[in-house]
Amino acid sequence: MKTPLFFISMLSLLFLGACTSSPLTKRATGLAYEVVVTMDPAVWNGVAGKTIKNDLTSDIPGLPQSEPAMRLTYASPDNFNGLLTYVRNIVILNIDPKMYTKVSVYSEKDKWAQGQMVVTINAPSQEDVVEYEKTHERAFVNFFTKVEMKRAADLLEGSYETTVMEKVQRKFNVSLKVPVDMTYSRDEKGFFWASNNASTGRTDIVVYSFPYTDENTFTRDYLIAKRDSVMKVNMPGSFPDSYMTTETRYVMPTYTPITMNGQYCGVLRGLWRMQGDMMGGPFVSYTRLDEINNKVIVAEAFVYAPETNKRNFIRRIEAALNTLRLPGEENILDEVIVLPASLDEKK
Repeated sequence: MKTPLFFISMLSLLFLGACTSSPLTKRATGLAYEVVVTMDPAVWNGVAGKTIKNDLTSDIPGLPQSEPAMRLTYASPDNFNGLLTYVRNIVILNIDPKMYTKVSVYSEKDKWAQGQMVVTINAPSQEDVVEYEKTHERAFVNFFTKVEMKRAADLLEGSYETTVMEKVQRKFNVSLKVPVDMTYSRDEKGFFWASNNASTGRTDIVVYSFPYTDENTFTRDYLIAKRDSVMKVNMPGSFPDSYMTTETRYVMPTYTPITMNGQYCGVLRGLWRMQGDMMGGPFVSYTRLDEINNKVIVAEAFVYAPETNKRNFIRRIEAALNTLRLPGEENILDEVIVLPASLDEKK
């Protein structure tokens, strides 16, 4: 199977024309969520290659339709050189029973270009790669998703909608940086909403808070019920008695605990719909405990983009949620993103 390399090559050529020959001055090329994969052709067409492909192109959770997480370009080792080595995300798979006795996986930042992440997998056999994937399901797609989210969040740190930032800071005593096109906002009691109000690919962010009572707050059922009660009051629809609610009839939202800024964060991901209307789409919410003020902070992003793919919209706005900082988190160190069972993490 061959995948066209034209789109990456053209981007690389356009960029490299302004670069010097020093590797330290080259910036990584390619698009977000785009990965170049290189391995022997027989491996690419074998069980190990299929495993890597299935991992990286697995469906994004929480969308109303199937959309692959990553866009892949394959290159054989003979063709993996020059321009391709500057792409922002790269996976290298080496199979050699003489050199390796077990699977080792490690990542390297800025290996050939600034802003690049390269993952190398060494294994004695293809079957060992399959076994690694069974043990660490979606390890590679989750890794690159976190890397891309961090890249997008870092960009927001330097360019964001200042008015929204100021209003959220004043209202909730937290920091949240959203894209500069989110200029529409509404400020209610205990609730804040911002939107780009776009005719195509509308993205919205809401922030609300409530007192913390007990640990049962951080469960899927509690947060769905709380979300529905808050949205019913604050997100009315266009028709009488219409309002936003959580879609639970056909697919339940997922709840995933993660670590954010060194602290617990509950991620609720699913679909929203308008009761009494035909609108709907994906949403993702981050729920944090503000221990200093003993209250729960919820920052949620949702998308309305009918009849089009929603992957890029929800990812772009979810990156803003990654900029959420609670009181006392002003000087958080950068998170080190690692692969599971990685034997070495090179920075």
